[in-house]
Amino acid sequence: MFKTLIFSLVLFPILVLAQSKILIYMDLKQTNCLKAYGITYHALARGEDVDWLLNYRGGSFMMDYTKQTANECLVDGVAFDELTTVQASAIYAEVQSPDVNMSVVRLEKAPKIAVYVPPGFRPWDDAVTLALDYAKIPYTKIWNDEILRGDLSKYDWLHLHHEDFTGQYGKFYASFSNAQWYIDNQLEYENDAKKNGFKKVSDMMKVVAQDIKNYVGQGGFLFAMCSATETLDIALAAQHTDICASMFDGDPADPDAQKKLDFSNTLAFTNFTLEMNPYVYAFSNINVQPSEIGNPANDYFTLFDFSAKYDPVPTMLTQDQVNVIHGFLGQTTAFHQEYIKKSVIILGKRTGTDQVKYIHGNFGRGTFTFLGGHDPEAYQHLVGDPPTDLSLHKNSPGYRLILNNVLFPAAKPKPQKT
Repeated sequence: MFKTLIFSLVLFPILVLAQSKILIYMDLKQTNCLKAYGITYHALARGEDVDWLLNYRGGSFMMDYTKQTANECLVDGVAFDELTTVQASAIYAEVQSPDVNMSVVRLEKAPKIAVYVPPGFRPWDDAVTLALDYAKIPYTKIWNDEILRGDLSKYDWLHLHHEDFTGQYGKFYASFSNAQWYIDNQLEYENDAKKNGFKKVSDMMKVVAQDIKNYVGQGGFLFAMCSATETLDIALAAQHTDICASMFDGDPADPDAQKKLDFSNTLAFTNFTLEMNPYVYAFSNINVQPSEIGNPANDYFTLFDFSAKYDPVPTMLTQDQVNVIHGFLGQTTAFHQEYIKKSVIILGKRTGTDQVKYIHGNFGRGTFTFLGGHDPEAYQHLVGDPPTDLSLHKNSPGYRLILNNVLFPAAKPKPQKT
């Protein structure tokens, strides 16, 4: 049974502020929303408390005034206001008023971040590492070896992106099997599987997927984008069957693989059908195909509105200066709602369709959040395209969703009693 997480809200009924405050506002007047997250992260890393003012001016951050933080804002081009104690008290009173959909969440620690990154060259970028690098937020790169030896417990937050946990090398066989990067990638995975005692890459990836699920169950925060959202759950469902054709693992797939899927072992998706043809660039019917989206000019998804005081977790994850965001494609672009488990919270979808873009759920003592698509500022990021320059997208609402997830673990959760 899924356990929900609640966050302690910071209440100031008779607050007396000891010093002036910095307000980093996050509405349309902010000059660099993305770097504002980095400023906030570094304040936490120095042991300073930060208050996240949910739904106040786009999800603003309030912290004690220090010259270091003010200088960092000036250097990074992040707009802020220096507030007197009276001004700050007035804002806290407004946010905590029962008449408004706002609240305060206290951020108390800088989360330790791990990003799953295979070694070697890949002909695509990763939106999360781009965001982390641009915001100057530190992270550690890990791969299968670290996960298999239990290193996930060292980290609060794990990111997965354009990865294939099914052992089918991204289903790129038809288009790129003769490309040098594809050949090198397959050899790299095969050597890694052998080193770790597995006969096949698909067998290794099943264990890696289960270790990631266990990490979440033990209290970890998981954020995934693009194909990792779909393939992680497929690998979890296929723990006891072979879904890989011979060109991927040297032997044919189990002809009864679909019937042997165990949907009780997945995190987010259920009752989906696999795409077993190795020449088709798709994993399952979870994904919304570009043909179903239609004209890119009409591809927008809407963030749902949650109660900041009673549902702080989904409210944190949807903080933005706008609530309608232009869509973007990926190997897994979005999710058909009928294949999403009822226990999962839908954070954003295309209005009037079954196309869900952004979801969140609880498993054990941890959480998972999945965002469909590859790069919020590159509508169709093709293999070999250059990385996105975030200095041209300082206030990207899509990238803000990524960075909301980075700061989400900074608030200390309490398991709700059941």
